[in-house]
Amino acid sequence: MDAARPPTSANKTSDGTVAVWVLAALILVSINLRPAVTTVAGVMGQLQAAFGVDARLLPVLGALPVLAFGISAPCGPWLAGKLGAGRAVAAALMVLAAALVIRVLVPGMLLPGTFLAGSSIMAASVMVPQIVKANRGGGWWTGLCTMGFGLGAALGAGLVQPLQDALGGSLSGALAFWAVPALLAAFLIGRPGSGPAKPATAGQGTPAKQGASGVLLPSRMPLSSGVPLRRQRTAWAVTAFFGLQAMLYFAITSWLSVYLVSRGLEPDAGAGLLAWFSVAGLPASLLAPVLAARPAVLKLMAPALGMLVAAALLGVLMAPAELQFLMVGLLGIVQSAGFGLGMALIVLRSAGPRSAGGLSAMSQGLGFALASLGPLGAGFLHEWSGGWEVPFWVLSAEAVLLAVAGYLAVRGPLVSAGAAHPERLGEPADVGR
Repeated sequence: MDAARPPTSANKTSDGTVAVWVLAALILVSINLRPAVTTVAGVMGQLQAAFGVDARLLPVLGALPVLAFGISAPCGPWLAGKLGAGRAVAAALMVLAAALVIRVLVPGMLLPGTFLAGSSIMAASVMVPQIVKANRGGGWWTGLCTMGFGLGAALGAGLVQPLQDALGGSLSGALAFWAVPALLAAFLIGRPGSGPAKPATAGQGTPAKQGASGVLLPSRMPLSSGVPLRRQRTAWAVTAFFGLQAMLYFAITSWLSVYLVSRGLEPDAGAGLLAWFSVAGLPASLLAPVLAARPAVLKLMAPALGMLVAAALLGVLMAPAELQFLMVGLLGIVQSAGFGLGMALIVLRSAGPRSAGGLSAMSQGLGFALASLGPLGAGFLHEWSGGWEVPFWVLSAEAVLLAVAGYLAVRGPLVSAGAAHPERLGEPADVGR
């Protein structure tokens, strides 16, 4: 059988080319999964005049994409079961591009369009860890993808004002611009293969296609049976860790610029520091998954990050305005490391590709549903208390809970989808077929 033939140097070269292509496509996908959120956060003060949004709805707007994340998480695995992983991600990105245009060009569609954008982002996002796991991607793969998330967040926040100026002051054009890279990523991740497919047999009796590289490409994601994820303690610990770090992230990105302006900074400086928050964290989002691949480091890193986030939050609260560049940068480093570790835990704490896909849907789905409370809760606490001290102290207490979740996530058994047959890590997801 072709799939069982001994590897040759030509096969290895071809397989390596496919791996590089998949990784490049995944990085571009990751870059497109945050600008829809951070572009709006960076111009929150302009939305009322530009789109007639009631000021009381601004906290809801900040929470909408995160709420959509939680609701739409099952859509990714479902689409992958129908289309294959690569085409499912491509379809989600095309919907994202449409939502980015509709929400700013169609009157009254800012909130519904933002919800649709969040739903499509999550449908694509939950497939990233599964594709990494299925292609035997290690810590560097996860790190590069998580760095892509951070880079996209930084570009969204940092370029929205320059784009608006370049487009003659058009805020709608600056927000809709991000549909272009989303369509490019959809093309790359769903690009057809260059050779005819040959029949092959994937593990678990799954129908498969064999591309020009000779790599097995499962055409459907098999369903698992056995102990459900909801009965596995490690799955809940990973979900709690992911949800708590996401709640902190979206609370910070939704209100950091507003908080900094209240401290006397100009709106442009506040938006710039929001972009700096993401840029400063890029190296950490890359290195955290790489370091987490070492068990001894992982056991220390998971609980320690939560405590560092708590300390950084209090630093931003207490530091004078002239030190906010430093403190926001430190917060960006530890917060981005937490996100990188959250993505890495999905890969590291799962038994195989299907388990990674199931754990990704559970942790990101429930986690982002929890995270939707972050922007709303921070905004409510600010209004209720009349200041920012209470929101920052509550977020710091939440970071302590993040440390507890990290401690539990790295000490339980691996999460298994409970399949009747062993999962094969050598079965890449059908990206670029």
